[in-house]
Amino acid sequence: MTANTVVAALDAVSVRRFTTGQVILDDVNWTVRSGEHWALLGANGAGKTTMLRLIGALMHPTSGTVDVLGHRLGRVDMRELRAHIGLVSSSQKVPLDATAHTVVLTGHTGTVQPLWRKYDDEVRERAHELLAELEIKDLADRAYGVCSGGQRARVLVARALMADPALMLLDEPFNALDLPSREDLIDAMHRLALTRTGLATITVTHHLEELSPAIGHVLLLKEGRVLTSGSARQVLTAESMTHCFGRPIEVSRHEGRWLARSGRR
Repeated sequence: MTANTVVAALDAVSVRRFTTGQVILDDVNWTVRSGEHWALLGANGAGKTTMLRLIGALMHPTSGTVDVLGHRLGRVDMRELRAHIGLVSSSQKVPLDATAHTVVLTGHTGTVQPLWRKYDDEVRERAHELLAELEIKDLADRAYGVCSGGQRARVLVARALMADPALMLLDEPFNALDLPSREDLIDAMHRLALTRTGLATITVTHHLEELSPAIGHVLLLKEGRVLTSGSARQVLTAESMTHCFGRPIEVSRHEGRWLARSGRR
């Protein structure tokens, strides 16, 4: 992907639940370009997961258009498109008895269980290289199930990178991590942003403290609509955050990291 290439674009996108008619997303417009790192923020039920499912080629919009990696949903094989999108989620199904190296290998085939005939020596070596890149090469032979939460998160990032994606989606990757594990993952994502300059990422989180200094853009969702989007400095203000979450919020920044806390009413 060249600089400023559009990797994902939502145009007048709405999603409604057919059974109840509930509006989940309403007239959403959003463009993500190569090399950009976005945070997707909003209260529970704002529509963040639905946004990721659309961009991750897991569902179609009710109306509007969604283009991902140059392909329009509805005109492309969704399974083939998903193979080129990196996904990291704490809820991913991973065999707990598989080694970290095996888990990373499954990213090559996009499967839960390994398909051993699909992994030649080059693919196996690439999995080792990605573990090293994430600074967890010593976990290669360790069962995923006995890895710590932070180690598991970095294994899943390495797994997502097996597809050499132009776009990576991170759905609450810091869920249930303790502070050291959180910081390890933040450091890892910051390094990836510096070394993989064409990679675009979208991170869903509830806490500004989990955003790496690489996050340069933010979209705030409120009740299925885009409240505001743009550069992190422009969007992450006390006024915007207070409007988004419905209570007074104070926002500060220190050495490239953000902090939000509830102010007094």
